[in-house]
Amino acid sequence: MVRLVSANAASGRDRGRHDFAAWARRAAALDADVYAVQEVDHRLPRSGAEDQAAALADACARPGESWQHHFTAAILGTPGSRDTFRPATSAALAADEGAYGVALVTRFPVVRTDELRMEGSRLSIPVPLPPGAGQRVLWVPDEPRAAVAAELTTPSGPLTVVCTHLSFEPVRAGRQLRELTAWAGELPGPVVLLGDLNMPPGVAAMLSRWTPLARHPTYPAQDPRVQLDHALAAPGPGVRATSSRAEVVGASDHRALVVEVAVAG
Repeated sequence: MVRLVSANAASGRDRGRHDFAAWARRAAALDADVYAVQEVDHRLPRSGAEDQAAALADACARPGESWQHHFTAAILGTPGSRDTFRPATSAALAADEGAYGVALVTRFPVVRTDELRMEGSRLSIPVPLPPGAGQRVLWVPDEPRAAVAAELTTPSGPLTVVCTHLSFEPVRAGRQLRELTAWAGELPGPVVLLGDLNMPPGVAAMLSRWTPLARHPTYPAQDPRVQLDHALAAPGPGVRATSSRAEVVGASDHRALVVEVAVAG
């Protein structure tokens, strides 16, 4: 069995401050083999210039283990205002460059990785601010989106895992999902897509035509009413779910989706 986790880390935010180490400890306690993580900071000043993907790999590794991690930037700079970020148009990322995106972290050997970047919408969403902030809401613009795929060697055979975080604007998210599944369908199989798709399960299954591996509400974390976080298997044989659940991890506003799968060798 292979245990997969899809988790929106919210950059480790906890009551207005960043504490990614606490989030990573909770995530590592899930004892997964592969983590697909969204809303990941890379060397951003707001989170202490930490490489959060590397920090999660360190938190997961037991003595004698060496975990691999791969961060893919959706934007360079800090999300929140179009004045503070620009699209990440190149797969190359300087080790000390501040960025924000998605990541895969795994104990398995990685044969190769691939990246996809997708256009965001022009819309913004209102985010309520706490009393005393000086304004009631903050209008947050949509960002370009990204996906990262890793071809893994598991004890049961090869498995390709894709991690993504799609737009909050429904039409754009649908277009991104169709673009993503067409791209991922060309990767070595079997393929599993993990991520915050910002859409309910029926829509995700209809647009992707991939097989859902888990059905659990994941948002908002403390009283989940809708499933925004998903695990989908590409058409064809090779992988099936044996169990799944949704778990609170740290102070993230999403529950993590935990899925155990059997991989046909």
